[in-house]
Amino acid sequence: MPLTPEIRWIDTPEALDEACAEVAEADVIALDTEFFREKTFHPVPALVQFCVGGAAYLVDPTVVACTDAFRRLLGEGPVKLLHASSEDLEVFLHWAGVTVSPLVDTQIAQALLGEVPAMGYQKLVEFWVGETLPKDETRSNWLERPLSETQTTYAALDVIYLLEVWQVQRDALERYGRLGWLEEECRKLVDQAARDEQSDGQWYLRQRQLWRLSPRQIEAYRRLTTWREGEVRRRDLPRGWLASDKLLYGIAERMPENRYELASVEGMKPPLVKREGDTMLALVREARHVEEEQLPTPPWSPMESAFKKRYKALRQVVGREAEALGVAPEVLLRRRDLEALVSASLRNEPLPMPEGWRGERLAEALETVLHETSETS
Repeated sequence: MPLTPEIRWIDTPEALDEACAEVAEADVIALDTEFFREKTFHPVPALVQFCVGGAAYLVDPTVVACTDAFRRLLGEGPVKLLHASSEDLEVFLHWAGVTVSPLVDTQIAQALLGEVPAMGYQKLVEFWVGETLPKDETRSNWLERPLSETQTTYAALDVIYLLEVWQVQRDALERYGRLGWLEEECRKLVDQAARDEQSDGQWYLRQRQLWRLSPRQIEAYRRLTTWREGEVRRRDLPRGWLASDKLLYGIAERMPENRYELASVEGMKPPLVKREGDTMLALVREARHVEEEQLPTPPWSPMESAFKKRYKALRQVVGREAEALGVAPEVLLRRRDLEALVSASLRNEPLPMPEGWRGERLAEALETVLHETSETS
């Protein structure tokens, strides 16, 4: 049975600073957050948990602003231990105004140790510690006050067992010679979190159907998504509350010239035409007048035989290496990374080869197989 944790509730700046002083000399601090973002673009922090062994500290960010002492703890000093940290990093970036570093993500650590690339926290604890944690509070309302005893226990266990998990994970990573891999991955995760906060112009590249569009349609979609990203951040709204990817893609496909044509796009509602129609039409109109040489290059069609042949060959390389390492293939290279390699190869462009430990394991074999398949295409 899970232990009954000791909990320190923190709802004043003075108590938070005192807690920071108590943990400042620790080598590792386990961190977690609970947040709410159903109605906002940015996550609304509801609880911040941390532990170095012993008591779990639960900070109420609804009444306590981040202090300088806690900000220093997050951005400097001891290793911060989180699980599946991407959204937690957003919470800390907005509540504390800092990027958490140095960081260890135990989900990434597990991906480097086994064939499950995104293991959940409960399964992770069961796998390494042998304890079955309660799941009842996963979807509860963390903004309500007071929190129930069940909620505070759940929140405390989220950081207490994280320390135990990391101890055994670290030993395993050292045995396999992969601790450096994890450090590299976590540095990239921190860097990516900072870039995501500043960049709103690359969202269009996540659209997997870009290859179906002409260069001018892609330019329209790029402008529409860039506008949408800026607006949802400024208004603090979920993307779908303004305009979904599917709707913006549909507009780019149709390239409407007036409100009547815009209103006929599937999913377009009259209130949205009224509020945002002129802006959307202006963005499409701008895309119509971009010089040909300035238009984006469309992705290579994945339906073409040459693409399929090279993609299959690359997947085989990655699959063999993943099997040898005992990890999931997507831990080595994601689908979009493979597609980018194929597209560059077909266009005789410089190959976006993996770097770091992935490059050491894969680059030579990937380049060889692309060369071989290009000669037989």
